[in-house]
Amino acid sequence: MTIQELYKIYLQHPSVQTDTRKIKKGDIFFALKGPNFNGNAFAAKALELGASYAVIDEPVQDIPSNNAQFIRVDDVLETLQSLAQHHREQFNIPFIAITGSNGKTTTKELVYAVLSSHFITYTTQGNLNNHIGVPLTLLSIRNDAQMAVIEMGANHQKEIEGYCKYAEPTHGIITNAGKAHLEGFGGIEGVKKGKGELFDYLRAHKGTAFIYADYDYLHDMSKGIEKIETYGTQIGAVQGHVQSSEPFLQVAITTGLNIRSVRTQLVGEYNLPNVLCALAVGRYFGVPEAKMAAAIENYSPSNSRSQMVEKDSNHIILDAYNANPSSMKAAVENFARLHAPKKVLMLGGMMELGQESIEEHRNIVALIQSHAWDRVLLVGGDFGKIDQPFTFLPDSTAAKEWYQCQGFKDTHILIKGSRSMQMEKILE
Repeated sequence: MTIQELYKIYLQHPSVQTDTRKIKKGDIFFALKGPNFNGNAFAAKALELGASYAVIDEPVQDIPSNNAQFIRVDDVLETLQSLAQHHREQFNIPFIAITGSNGKTTTKELVYAVLSSHFITYTTQGNLNNHIGVPLTLLSIRNDAQMAVIEMGANHQKEIEGYCKYAEPTHGIITNAGKAHLEGFGGIEGVKKGKGELFDYLRAHKGTAFIYADYDYLHDMSKGIEKIETYGTQIGAVQGHVQSSEPFLQVAITTGLNIRSVRTQLVGEYNLPNVLCALAVGRYFGVPEAKMAAAIENYSPSNSRSQMVEKDSNHIILDAYNANPSSMKAAVENFARLHAPKKVLMLGGMMELGQESIEEHRNIVALIQSHAWDRVLLVGGDFGKIDQPFTFLPDSTAAKEWYQCQGFKDTHILIKGSRSMQMEKILE
């Protein structure tokens, strides 16, 4: 079956699913495979649950090969991606791709909030930003779309390049290039090269890049792109600075907009570039300023990213969706600046740092030691492989028991760690 023929089926059943537990009546089920699963084994079940078709690349036991509800292809994942590209090519609207080491999901949420206040906008749901999530996001876009915002995650080179081939972005944002996934990228220069694949695509296809002017390396990475929109603290179409952050970030706008100030529900001065980016994108596309301000002020994080949680009289900054040396340093420094009578750090290990992991964990310990805290708890990962003076526990389960025994009251607490550490479980 050709992609064009499959697309005709998709237009009749425009809902795609890869997990039988989420099947709805009429879905097209794509039987993806991985190291520990084989969707082909669940294809028949998908039809029983109401799927209209199942796309497979292996024979399904006890099912006649001529069953019209089974669509046999050479490779299900490649077919999913090709179908997504074909769907993408039906649109002549802005497709804004966002990647970066830190802040890409928050930036995506803020950009989406601003654009959707004025345009019919589709975006990546949650963290579906990989080789499966990007095509699923593209296939979720309906014919009424006026804007699309696509998040792209990556932990090795050529990954962003692959996403761009079928997402075909017209505009792009690299939030930053920091110390994340060093093991896969091969060091910080490898991170810049890998994230820079988005700008490579825009450069080759006459796209538009939005860059944070305060980061010199983004100027270098974006050279040769014909259309560049900047934002920053001192240079750019939109300029602003931190007005206050006790604890929620308030941004003063100094250039580019008539808005003088924007109050957010985000914790952390490190969210300044994310807010300025959303305002710059909104300004570029002509979103009314009042709508932009309201969209940002009404955005409330609920995904363990820069999220304030009130629990047992304590004020908890839950920033536990992910962590790397760059984001951990920013979070600790921001927390150190916060005026509070009692402050407690609960930090989980940082993953995918390769040979630099031990040294990067030592650097975080040195940073912690340069400030005063009431208590410090380090959890798991390579924190357990270095000499350090603080309390250490192996995992978030043990950390939860420790937390429950402390009886903290009227205390500010920062909880942060890599995704695999599941630091949010401490509060469950």
